[in-house]
Amino acid sequence: LEKVITSLPDDFDVPVVVVQHMPVKFTASLAQRLDQHSVLHVVEASNHQVLEPGTVYIAPGGKHLEVESIGLSRYRIVIHEQNAVNGHRPSVEVMFDSVTRLRGLKKAYVIMTGMGADGAHAMQRAKAAAVQSVTIAESEATCVVYGMPRAAVELNCVDHILPLTDIAGKLLDVFSSTHAER
Repeated sequence: LEKVITSLPDDFDVPVVVVQHMPVKFTASLAQRLDQHSVLHVVEASNHQVLEPGTVYIAPGGKHLEVESIGLSRYRIVIHEQNAVNGHRPSVEVMFDSVTRLRGLKKAYVIMTGMGADGAHAMQRAKAAAVQSVTIAESEATCVVYGMPRAAVELNCVDHILPLTDIAGKLLDVFSSTHAER
């Protein structure tokens, strides 16, 4: 996660939402550490926080994070404590599904190292539903645990299987036309 976030340049002008399977209190320190090493602003997400370009939002430990539209190309975070999904809270599945419901946006869904299959089915639904979406899974060669990326790859919903060092570059490629439009 640190490698990807710190590889994004200061003019990366789209918001980034991250779900990391971590317990309560650990995500705040993760956000602080990443913020110190990144040119992007990194925060632990809070309820009803409006998404801003060039900011990375880390889901708080023990809580789900969803993104909802608040009109005219504005979006905000919704934090809640509903039941665990795939054994996790926060769950990648919950966040991906919320982003898929947002229409008219270019989106990139990324699954990196981790145990289990959290996010894989939501990535499959996103790929089936979203016209302007790109799906990325970390390659087995650089994963510490090739569970979550493997689950997505096995569902045939991944556009790009990339080593960790190439993920930020692919995100730059995906959003370069968004860059040019602004």
